[in-house]
Amino acid sequence: MRTLYVVTHPEATHHVEGVVGGWHDSQLTPAGVRAAVSIAQALRARIPNGAEVELFSSDLQRTLQTAMEVAELFGVKPVLDRRLREKSYGEAGGKPQEWLDQRFIPPPAVGERMEHDEGIEGSETKAAWAQRIYAATDDILRNPCEHQVIVTHGGCLTFVVAYWIKMPIEWAGYASFRAPSGSITTLHEDDFFHNRQVVSLGDTLHLDSAQAG
Repeated sequence: MRTLYVVTHPEATHHVEGVVGGWHDSQLTPAGVRAAVSIAQALRARIPNGAEVELFSSDLQRTLQTAMEVAELFGVKPVLDRRLREKSYGEAGGKPQEWLDQRFIPPPAVGERMEHDEGIEGSETKAAWAQRIYAATDDILRNPCEHQVIVTHGGCLTFVVAYWIKMPIEWAGYASFRAPSGSITTLHEDDFFHNRQVVSLGDTLHLDSAQAG
């Protein structure tokens, strides 16, 4: 049996400042820090005491801050992996969202989408982004640990889930599994059939306590 919990970091400074995230190294806001505590507490409630837990995180500050709250409750050290970073928007990173919106070239409805050039200097293609997330997830799942936590970014969730259900990467051009900031997605594989289930996608019920605080 294996359960994989995929956390999307909560509110960060780039959200409230209206600038492009990507590899721009923003930090959690005070509200985001409270939400990170709630995320850790929700995971603690779901994972049995004494169970082995592995924790993996993007190396950007907003994900690392989230992962450290989880690490404290479970007594583990996060494994940082830059492959779990959000998509790089190249020169748009840290600039006003309007700047990106005015220049962004959306992918075609039909035709090449994975290698599509979005018109932003230095921006990753969807193919390059997906390839590194698939590779990172593959390495994580090579470990036999029954409870694993990945702290990553909202955009990256699509490719973690796509890899989990064994979607061929060349078919991922239309895939989109959206989840709010600060969410927990729970993925489960049973020991008998070895079927892979998406138990919940983008759960945010745990954030009620953070908002109340």
